Amino acid sequence: MNLTQSPSRQAGTARGWQRQAVLAAMVGGSLMIIFPLDHATGSAPVQHLYYIPIILAALWFKWTGGIIAACAAIMLYHVANPHLLAFRYNELDLVQIGLFIAVGLVTARLVGDAQRLRALATTDDLTGLHNLRSFEGQLGAIVQQARVTGTPVSLLVLDVDRLKSMNDRHGHLAGSEAVRQVGRIIAETVPPEAVACRYGGDEFVIALPHCDEPRARQIAGILRHEVHSIAPILAGIPFPAGTLSISVGVASRTMFRGVRRAGNGDVEGGEALFRSADSALYVAKNCGRNAVSVA
Repeated sequence: MNLTQSPSRQAGTARGWQRQAVLAAMVGGSLMIIFPLDHATGSAPVQHLYYIPIILAALWFKWTGGIIAACAAIMLYHVANPHLLAFRYNELDLVQIGLFIAVGLVTARLVGDAQRLRALATTDDLTGLHNLRSFEGQLGAIVQQARVTGTPVSLLVLDVDRLKSMNDRHGHLAGSEAVRQVGRIIAETVPPEAVACRYGGDEFVIALPHCDEPRARQIAGILRHEVHSIAPILAGIPFPAGTLSISVGVASRTMFRGVRRAGNGDVEGGEALFRSADSALYVAKNCGRNAVSVA
C-alpha cells in the first residue's frame, strides 16, 4: 500500500525537471558556442573544446547524455569542416571523432562506477535501505531544514517481533529473510520523501520530514498492518499470514522557525527524537507487541 506523494515531494520533482532542463540547455549552449569557433579556425585546439560539453553531459545525464553530446559534437564537427561532409577523412579526423565518443563513454562509465561505490557505502546489504552512517547524515539535514521552515519531523523506530524465536525454530536464514521482507515493505510503503534505515539486526528507523504526529501514527499503523497481513515464504518454507509482526514507536517534534544550532545541534536534535521514539517502541513491546505507541 503506497502513500500519496506529498506536495513537497511533487515540488521537488518539478524542481528536478527544471534543473535537468537548465543543465541540458547549458550543454547545448556550450556546443553552439564552440561550433562557430571551430568553423572559423578549423584548428585542433579549438576542436578539443567539444570535450567539455561531452564530459558535462556524461556527468549530469550519464550514458544517455554522453552519447547524445558526443553525437552532437560529431555532427557539428562535420558541419564546421565541410570537407568531412564528403566523407574525406584524414587520420586526425578519425582520431578526433573516436575521441568524442570515447570521452563520452569513459566519463559515463566513471560516473556510474562512482555512484555504485557511493551506493555500496551508504546502503544496507540485506534490505537495500540506508545504513546507519548514511541515515545520520540525512537526519541531520532533515532537522536542519525543519528548523529553517518551522515544520514538524517525525521518527518511527520499529523492530520485528519474536525474531529470536524464529531463528531458534527455523534457522537464521529464515530470520534474515523475515528482516528482508520487512525492509521491502518499508521501502514500498513509506512516502517518497521518507528516509528509512536498518540500524541493527532487526531494528529499523524511519525519518519523516514535514510529518506531524497524526500522520506519523497513520504511517506506522499502515506499516504494522502490511507486515502482519503478508503470508511470507522464508527459507523456502511458506508461512501463514500473521507470522510476522512489528512493534513501532513514534515520536514527533515541530522545529522552531529560524532557529539554527551551532556545532552538532541538528544531530543532537535527531538523537533526542530517536530516544523518544525508541522509548515508545518499548512501550509497544510491553503492551503485547504488534502495536504502535506514540511518545
